[in-house]
Amino acid sequence: MGMQRFAIALVAIGMNTALGGQGWAQTYPTRTIQVIVAYAAGGTGDIVARSVADKLGATLGQSVVIENRAGASGAIGAHSVTTAAPDGYTLLVGQTGEIAVNQHWLKGLNYDPDKDLMPIALAAVVPLALVVPAKAPYSTLAEFLAALKTKPKMTFASAGIGTPGHFAGELLKLQFDENLAHVPYKGAGPALNDLIGSHVDFYFPGFPAAAPHLKAGTLKILALSSAKRSPAAPEIPTVAEVTGNKDYDFTLWAGFFAPRSTPQAIIDRLNKEINQVTQDPDVKARLEAAGAVVTPMSVSQFKDFVQNESTKYLRVIKQTGVTSQ
Repeated sequence: MGMQRFAIALVAIGMNTALGGQGWAQTYPTRTIQVIVAYAAGGTGDIVARSVADKLGATLGQSVVIENRAGASGAIGAHSVTTAAPDGYTLLVGQTGEIAVNQHWLKGLNYDPDKDLMPIALAAVVPLALVVPAKAPYSTLAEFLAALKTKPKMTFASAGIGTPGHFAGELLKLQFDENLAHVPYKGAGPALNDLIGSHVDFYFPGFPAAAPHLKAGTLKILALSSAKRSPAAPEIPTVAEVTGNKDYDFTLWAGFFAPRSTPQAIIDRLNKEINQVTQDPDVKARLEAAGAVVTPMSVSQFKDFVQNESTKYLRVIKQTGVTSQ
């Protein structure tokens, strides 16, 4: 009888816990939700976060506030979320660098994205755009590659060490064996400003971050880094098709994450709401106009997506031989 009562008690506790989680999800949220972007304002993750935030706030009935915490290739912002209370009120718009790259090469990293963060939903995937100052003497990728051979030294910017734009530049350097120097910044915004001012020669930002500057005529686009052309700019060739390197495929993605141990009921609720927001005609049109591909995923699908990206960048790191030092 004692063991039977103990088993019944355990079942009751489990049921209460499950119902408690469901009840929490039904009442959640009751206050402002803070969303951390681990790079400076103006980058792709920032644009995606702000495109989703207002509509998500209206859907949830609470304000969704964006805060930029830049530095250390996204590690500062990501770590701040891993140490936050796992209650659904502090989220991360995580991107390729701090989620799929950092753990493979940054020494002394103070968080583990696989163990410390829970994937919620994918917001957008965008190609990187190879852009140069408007006054640059080349207007096509072929002209640019020819210039690499004649100019003694060229510099390329990135939003930080270990970001997709960094590896896109390094793989270009590896293929053409040119004297390219990497100049890292604390996000796409500062990098774009210096590129516009011709302080660096080229940069691979996410297409949404580059789009306003292309429209304003302060930058020129030479190619996209994705394996296929973008529906938002079908006239722009890819690096892969111009160079013949079929493995040249870099995209920048942004998705929502929560601290580990956040109740699954809240994760599932946020996944549902974020997927609905990204399919809202106004939000989807805004993201697609900026070159983003919006593909709703379940929590498990997004988790698999993140793992595949992590595996991919581990391979790229080994291929380029780049270190964090």
